[in-house]
Amino acid sequence: MEASSPISIQQTPLQDHPSEPSPKPYKKSFVTTLMEAATLRTPSFKEDTYFISHLKSSEKKALLEFRDKLSASYDSDSECSMWGIPLMSGDEKADVILLKFLRARDFRVPDALRMLDKCLSWRKEFGADSICEVDLGFKELEGVVAYMHGYDREGHPVCYNAYGVFKDKEMYERIFGDEEKLKKFLRWRVQVLERGIKLLNFKPGGVNSIIQVTDLKDMPKRELRVASNQIPLFFKIIILKWWLVRFIRPEDIPVQYGGLCRPSDLQNGPPKPASEFAVKGGEKVNIQIEGIEGGATITWDIVVGGWDLEYSAEFVPNAEGSYTIAVEKIRQVAPSEEAIHNSYTSREAGKMVLSVDNTASKRKKVAAYRYIVRKSTVV
Repeated sequence: MEASSPISIQQTPLQDHPSEPSPKPYKKSFVTTLMEAATLRTPSFKEDTYFISHLKSSEKKALLEFRDKLSASYDSDSECSMWGIPLMSGDEKADVILLKFLRARDFRVPDALRMLDKCLSWRKEFGADSICEVDLGFKELEGVVAYMHGYDREGHPVCYNAYGVFKDKEMYERIFGDEEKLKKFLRWRVQVLERGIKLLNFKPGGVNSIIQVTDLKDMPKRELRVASNQIPLFFKIIILKWWLVRFIRPEDIPVQYGGLCRPSDLQNGPPKPASEFAVKGGEKVNIQIEGIEGGATITWDIVVGGWDLEYSAEFVPNAEGSYTIAVEKIRQVAPSEEAIHNSYTSREAGKMVLSVDNTASKRKKVAAYRYIVRKSTVV
């Protein structure tokens, strides 16, 4: 017999609500326009196919021609390899990389060859093949500015880029104060990307791409544009934070981007999976966590995309005559707030009820929660 769902829903007819005022028109910034364009163009991410049998006849012909031109242009595998993969070997890993260059130039072989030549020259001059093992410093930037963190729903490694810390003038000068410092930062940024590339499979049907999530807030545009322009094949997805759950599970998204993952979580092994649900306009959702024993401690995380609704938490004892305890009083949660994280130790057996009230809105919102109950160790 299946267990009943912990989620109960109360609906309020939408026609009973006063109509929400239309937002006032505003002048969009360059960053806002760029972010909206990116989200419209990427409703979902689908890995390109690298199975030769799935290619069109013209694409197969271009791949064969590309292989021939490489053999004519380079004398040895050592001159024509990337990420430890000899590109003239003709095996499936080499084909994955060659197809990336062909697709970047719409299967125009001469253009793809020129692009590959430039990339190989740049990697040799830059020392990209050995950069992963170099200690470049920048400890203060690790896990803050550019860092690999988790995977998307399809298993692609995710790299987060957040440059807002550079609005601090002291740090800005320390990192970008002159041309040499900027070059050193570029080497570090490439190092982060190269380490991420080591997580890829480079095989048909495998994971062959990195997801880049770039936070443009307070970004010093000139310096970082210069740095980014120097990194070949540097692909970004720029996305509003509450869209990330379309690509990445909430327990794998950092809290500052609308997820449930906090830095301390990474010290405790793999993240505890979250339960996802939707809150429709006109609905109030109650999440009931039952079976909590006296003396047990329950810890929970909950987030709703774009919040702007009411939230509360209460403990309801099982015993008749006991009073319901308002663990968190009803309050309006602002759109910019991160996930709520809280704990409660019960004195008696009962259940925890987490409530999100979206009855004042017509908009559907995505949400997620997770919890863990630790029994009392007192005998």
